Amino acid sequence: MATTLFHLAFPVTDIAQARAFYADGLGCGVGRANDRSLILNLYGHQLVAHLTEEAIAPQVGIYPRHFGLVFESEADYDAFLDHLTQRGIPFHISPKCRFAGSLLEHRTFFLQDPFHNLMEFKYYRHPEAIFGAADLAQVGET
Repeated sequence: MATTLFHLAFPVTDIAQARAFYADGLGCGVGRANDRSLILNLYGHQLVAHLTEEAIAPQVGIYPRHFGLVFESEADYDAFLDHLTQRGIPFHISPKCRFAGSLLEHRTFFLQDPFHNLMEFKYYRHPEAIFGAADLAQVGET
């Protein structure tokens, strides 16, 4: 079976600053780059930072728009969290546990890049909650 990769393009106002945050800070691999675009490898998924001349306004709260990763291994989640802490990357929302004690229990934290793009990184205690648990209506903050 072929592997399918996720692709996300997002706006930035400075390619060098995007490289510093995503490559040096988060640890993304860097692919092709020019003065208007930067291809990044985030855990095997393709992110593309595209330069915009338009102002990027911060969004109020974490909804409706953010992107990120769901770690399948708690050890990988912890290792990434340690990586960020060692590099002094500030949290937009500090690490916490949501829905503790329920099927939906997960650890999560949010980052914000220098261009106001929000990212969530999480680990679910029960893997079936990632796409399953359709009988439960809770999504996001309560």
